[in-house]
Amino acid sequence: MAGPVRGGGYRGPVRTTQLRALRSTLLATVRALPRGRVAVLLAGIALLVAAAWWLLPVPTAVQLRDWVAAAGPWVPAVFLVTHTLVTVAPFPRTVFTLAAGLLFGAWLGVALAVTASTLSALLTLLLVRATGWRMDRLVSHPRLTAVDARLRERGWTAVLALRLIPAVPFSVINYAAGASAIRVRPYTVATVAGLAPGTAALVLFGDAFTGRINPALALTSAAIAAVGVGLLVVEATRHRWERVG
Repeated sequence: MAGPVRGGGYRGPVRTTQLRALRSTLLATVRALPRGRVAVLLAGIALLVAAAWWLLPVPTAVQLRDWVAAAGPWVPAVFLVTHTLVTVAPFPRTVFTLAAGLLFGAWLGVALAVTASTLSALLTLLLVRATGWRMDRLVSHPRLTAVDARLRERGWTAVLALRLIPAVPFSVINYAAGASAIRVRPYTVATVAGLAPGTAALVLFGDAFTGRINPALALTSAAIAAVGVGLLVVEATRHRWERVG
């Protein structure tokens, strides 16, 4: 019989049933909305955004950077906290990464974006585990159990590989890692190493809107990416030899 587990969560069958009920409720609510009203509402929002874009003065990238510099040291702190908390939800991290380069420049932008993303990834993992969600409790399958064991033993390589692939959503990795048995320290290290190259590239792109390009940071980002790929090759080769042996 399913019951409470440590951390205030519930065992797999109860949690899965709750998720399915929530999904069914949300779908039923969306389907019950009149399509005509939804279309009118969306069209009205689009018109308001277009009117604001054409009628209101839009500051340039340089003006935004100057405003941030004049606002004081509290702006980076607010950005860091906002970035960390918002990206716990499945919100596109790219928006914050580009904004970091646009508002704070290359070096400070990379430091803020990587720090906030790492804190968000760590916070998500801890929150998922606090709810009691674990792979072995959600689904019972021999192959899934093997994956869970793999993440516990060498989960940092899997996390590093996924972080280096831009197409894999940031939040999905966080949720999956939280539901797995990967340890916190290697997860955090792999997150920093995997996020740094792509984050630096996007920050540089955001910084380029002000007409400034930092070649030193671009080379640093490429070097970090090369090291990350090298580590993946070494780990894959070692794993292959272990399977042969």
